[in-house]
Amino acid sequence: MAVQKQYPKGYTPHIGETRQYWRDIILGVNDGLVSIFLLVVGVVSGGLDRGQVLLTAVAGAIAGAVSMASGEYLATKSQDEVLDAELALERTHIQEFRDMELEQLREFFEDMGVWEEDLDGVLAAFQENDTALLNAMAALEFGVVDSERRSPYRAMGASGLLFLLGALPSTMPFVFVTSVGMALAIATVLSLAGLFSVGVVKAYVAKTSRILSGLENMVVAGVGGLIAWGIGVAFGATVL
Repeated sequence: MAVQKQYPKGYTPHIGETRQYWRDIILGVNDGLVSIFLLVVGVVSGGLDRGQVLLTAVAGAIAGAVSMASGEYLATKSQDEVLDAELALERTHIQEFRDMELEQLREFFEDMGVWEEDLDGVLAAFQENDTALLNAMAALEFGVVDSERRSPYRAMGASGLLFLLGALPSTMPFVFVTSVGMALAIATVLSLAGLFSVGVVKAYVAKTSRILSGLENMVVAGVGGLIAWGIGVAFGATVL
């Protein structure tokens, strides 16, 4: 049974192991909210009926989720492969050019503000310890810390599933409401509420203004909605 860590009063703990996935969480649900909302606005203003709008929204949601999931998987996996190759080369450098690597480590510590008189003592800890030297160089040269590396499968799942979740507010009203105008009005309210909520959650994690972050998210989507409406009207008038 895991023992919950106790923190002193007034201490704010870090987010923890989910930190590296917040990009996927926010991007996935926000992209689903924005892109499907703009898609629905555009095709409604273009004159499509309820069934056509629903088909378009569902197809867009599935296509977007697959694209997000596969893109995040390939990007994260490719990044891991590049980093693994760099670390393998770094092991060779440590074995064959240790003095050069130690000098580079000294420069990193200098840039971090370690005092000159303390550098020899700090570097002594890495003189004969290949693992410690590799880990230090991985963190300082490549920005790689094992606890911060992202699983391509988790990144894929978070992006794809949350995109689908973000698509629901713009899609579901057209399932239950027969009037296209009313369905769009409900979709607009739900989507903007979702966007505001995402902004608030993002601000909570980033410890910034929740109201401003929520409004920012809503304004960006609102402007995009107006543009999508105008394009839909123009397209419907000239092509359909």
